[in-house]
Amino acid sequence: AEYQNLFTRVQVDAPHYPGVPHEPRGIWQRGIKASTNYWLGKIGDAQVGPFYLGTTGVLSILFFILAFEIIGLNMLASVNWNPLQFVRQLFWLALEPPAPEYGLRLPPLAQGGWWLIAGFFLTLSVILWWIRTYALARKLKMGTHTAWAFASAIWLF
Repeated sequence: AEYQNLFTRVQVDAPHYPGVPHEPRGIWQRGIKASTNYWLGKIGDAQVGPFYLGTTGVLSILFFILAFEIIGLNMLASVNWNPLQFVRQLFWLALEPPAPEYGLRLPPLAQGGWWLIAGFFLTLSVILWWIRTYALARKLKMGTHTAWAFASAIWLF
């Protein structure tokens, strides 16, 4: 009989794996060195990094942060900038879409305009991340099946 545990008692410490070699284009390179995390090593591989974001990855993260900020600040404004009420009512707060009377026009910011802007930035972020996934797969001469699976999830988004 062999005793098995979900958590690894022995952590292997080896030289960091630098990742699949690639030809960097432009100004973005794989500059962050790898490190290890003790708690990640408890459940699997302890290595964190190296990361390669590229232009589309950086833009995707930037647009996601922008959408997140728009949503969060509008929710905070709806409780009169009270952080305690924000935490208390977090699950009931929402950024509401524009009313049907506006049709395809851009509504005022307070009546759904922020919802349209946040949705635009969030959609742009997700599409840019898909472009990054597809481009990295092509650059590393790998299959693009992950990118197409992600695209099918985006279609449902």
